[in-house]
Amino acid sequence: MAKPTMIFVNLPVSNLARATAFYEAIGATKNPQFSDDTASGMVISETIHVMLLTHDKFRQFTPKAIADARTTSEVLICLSAESREAVDGYVTRAKGAGGTADPSPQQDYGFMYGRSFEDPDGHIWEVMWMDVEAAMKAQSAPATA
Repeated sequence: MAKPTMIFVNLPVSNLARATAFYEAIGATKNPQFSDDTASGMVISETIHVMLLTHDKFRQFTPKAIADARTTSEVLICLSAESREAVDGYVTRAKGAGGTADPSPQQDYGFMYGRSFEDPDGHIWEVMWMDVEAAMKAQSAPATA
């Protein structure tokens, strides 16, 4: 069986210690093997890792200007959650750790529930729960007038 594809999200941060503490507070684990005074390798799950990089370190990987995530959309990252309560838990932990809860409108379609949070550097993360079976039924249901 093939090994699952991993994703490494690289984020520029203005204060590495603050960003590391924030991600630890929402449940990520710092991997010391990929961390130093310029980067923190944060493990979200076996397949999802976030590399928090100082601006100087981030600039080593791209010639482009670093976007100010508070004023410019750079990317929206969405994590799946196992339940509606888990979605709320992520957002609650993020707010308690100094993030902003719900910078984007909440989504509640019954079979799908999502909220978002913004980290201290302005990166927006969405957290979404979906009942896949109910979603498929809703999509295949005939439209009524």
